[in-house]
Amino acid sequence: MKKCAAALLVIASFSLAYGENWPSWRGPGGLGISSEKGIPSKWDPEKNIKWKVEVPGLGHSSPIVWGDRIFVTTAVNSDPKEATWQKGFPFSQRRPDVSDISWKVFCFDKESGKLLWEQTPITRKPVRPRQIKNSYASQSPVTDGTYVYVFFGDQGMYCYDFNGKLIWNCDLGSFTMRSDWGTSSSPVLYKNYVIQTCDQETGKSFIVALDKKTGKTVWKTDREELSSWSTPYLYDQGARPELIVNATKAIRSYDPETGKLLWECRGAATSITVPVPTSYNGLLIVSSGYVAEQPRPITAIRPGASGDITLKQGETKSDAIAWRQSMAAPYVPSPVAYDGRIYILFDQGFIACYDANTGREIYGKTRIGVGATFSASPVAMDGMLFCGSEDGDVFVIKAGDKYELLATNSLGESIMASPAVSGGKMFIRTTGHLYCIQ
Repeated sequence: MKKCAAALLVIASFSLAYGENWPSWRGPGGLGISSEKGIPSKWDPEKNIKWKVEVPGLGHSSPIVWGDRIFVTTAVNSDPKEATWQKGFPFSQRRPDVSDISWKVFCFDKESGKLLWEQTPITRKPVRPRQIKNSYASQSPVTDGTYVYVFFGDQGMYCYDFNGKLIWNCDLGSFTMRSDWGTSSSPVLYKNYVIQTCDQETGKSFIVALDKKTGKTVWKTDREELSSWSTPYLYDQGARPELIVNATKAIRSYDPETGKLLWECRGAATSITVPVPTSYNGLLIVSSGYVAEQPRPITAIRPGASGDITLKQGETKSDAIAWRQSMAAPYVPSPVAYDGRIYILFDQGFIACYDANTGREIYGKTRIGVGATFSASPVAMDGMLFCGSEDGDVFVIKAGDKYELLATNSLGESIMASPAVSGGKMFIRTTGHLYCIQ
């Protein structure tokens, strides 16, 4: 009993010191929601910014947090002039960067921002182009508290321990993406597997599960797909675990243990698919809203389905599908389902709100900031939504049935990465720095 009490005291002390971990791009459960309280809604250079550190290179990946450590990835050009990017809706294409690039993993101390270690898994010239808005380090890392897994697309997957020691690496191939836009799908963890979607335009698309300790392939499933940029979503609240993958030809669910296809839903996506699925109250919520096409649907699917659950022409629901909103989906930012509502952040500077259980519109597209554009996904906590813009402003919006802007906080540098929250702190990566808000 004394040993149990001591163990519980240690766990309680750890929780008080560090709060919840933020182990992946969308945080605990992949939902973009934090249970933390007390994160300030307003800050400026003189108030509520605990520390700020430089992050060199160009990377749109989001930070992750475990215990007292923050992990961030980036790509550093040997010629800084090539590390350019363009916000908004650029249409220009480009060749691969011609300078050598060093792909890097940084580990920072959560309390001070001190750099604990950095590793460079590979340095070489990139083999594929990137869209002028993308980076060569747009996939966010993921951790299980023992190892950190990073995926750099054509450069492969790498596993490090918390001291920066390389455990293994795995080459998953080279990927030809639509219009040479580059990759961005992040890895996810399930039990002893690290799972990665590898969709592409002209080669063979697939999804693969690697052994977390060795990097060896456990299962690999071919996919009848074109390029996609969405990260898989692991749903483990129902009678069985399901791995939901959002893509152009179909939304598909796989058994994460074996890679077996469970069900698919066609006709629910535009030709460019970016947002990650989420869930609320037993519904899987999947969206695809490329701005140049319509419809741009959000679909709420009941877990546990099997086979082809595609809706018939003109239908908006079925035994497998609870509801569908045909013109509600965002293009790049992923929705967040919070406290009974789904909040949709649109690239062009609008937000909308829907009932998560029924799909009913609560409020339609509402302008946030004049001229604002968004690529980062919102984070919800403590009755608020935090939305980082490409202009470097973080808009804080009250969660509820009516739109209310609580604060606008400027960091002066573009924000392409989604925030991470842990231990009473929010970590925001801009195009040049990592900020700790407290």
